[in-house]
Order: sequence, then C-alpha cells, then structure tokens
Amino acid sequence: MFNYKSLCMAAAVAALALGGCTNYVKKTDFDAAIQKLQAKDQDLQQQINSLSQDMQQKLSQYDARITAMEGRISVDTVAHFDFNKADLKDSDKAMLDQFAKVMNAHHSDAVVTVEGFTDPAGSAAYNKKLGMKRAEAVRDYLVNTAGMNANQVRAVSYGEARDRQVEPGKTHDAGTDNRRVSLVIDFAGTRTS
Repeated sequence: MFNYKSLCMAAAVAALALGGCTNYVKKTDFDAAIQKLQAKDQDLQQQINSLSQDMQQKLSQYDARITAMEGRISVDTVAHFDFNKADLKDSDKAMLDQFAKVMNAHHSDAVVTVEGFTDPAGSAAYNKKLGMKRAEAVRDYLVNTAGMNANQVRAVSYGEARDRQVEPGKTHDAGTDNRRVSLVIDFAGTRTS
C-alpha cells in the first residue's frame, strides 16, 4: 500500500517520465499518473481483503487470528511448540494444510513469511536459533507436504523479541503462547479464481 509520501514520490517519478527531459509536467499528465497509482492501490487492497476473507472462512475452526494490516495479512498462533523444541505438532498440520490450500488455489503468487518465536528462557542467541528452527519446520511442511512453492515461502526468527511476546516474561509451561510460529502474507498477488 502506498502512503502519502511514497505516493508523492511515485507521482514525481511518473511525472518526470511523462515529461521527458523537460522541466515541467502538465497538470493533466500529473493527475493521470496519480489516478493510475490510486487505482493500483485500490486493486491491491481488494486483493488483500479477498485473501483475508478466504483465510477467515477456511481457518475459523482453528486457534488462528487473522489480521489485515496495511499491505499485508497476518495469521497468528499458527503452530505452538513444546519447551525447547522445534518439532511441528500433528494438531497444527490440519490448519497449515488449509492455509496452503487457500494460498495455492487463489493466491499462488503471494509471498509468505513464516515468523518463528520463543519464550524468554535461554540466551538471546539461542532463542534466535530456536525460533529459526521452528520457522523452518513450518516452512518445510508448507513446501514439502502441503505443496506450496519453495520460492513463495520464507522463514525468519524473532526469537524472544520483547515487542513480539504474547505473554511477556512467561517461560516453561506458562510460556506456551510465546513458543509459536505466525504467517505473514506480504503481497496478496493476483486472485486466480
């Protein structure tokens, strides 16, 4: 999604392109460039809304929160892990299968970032590695089992990042909500049906 500043910068670049090497741009050309950018922005927002609705419908039976944000969709609490483990639980696989099914059927060119998290037990470096192992476990499942394109799915770790903790300070049995993986769809792509 474009914010005002990026919209103005894009309009200025478009104006320069439309104006060639001259030092001015006609108001009609400038207005046309702005309208084109706004139409593209509206189309992208419609795609994001459509994907968000698909996810709400297909994942409503699971413990997942779908949030449409500016230019992206977040699916939180996708998978939870045992303390100090990165093994994907069987109970989380059905939800991941549904997620992949929606993405493959309607948004096959979207980019998905799998975000791994930990509770604050252990060192920051260890938790960063453990968060990555969790993200990779989900990414590998989405690609190898659920059939998503490997170029479509990325993994990243936030470890024990304090601003990303669901329950700050909770560890061991009480920190289950912090030991998780979330999915973020960064680009809605083109809806295929």
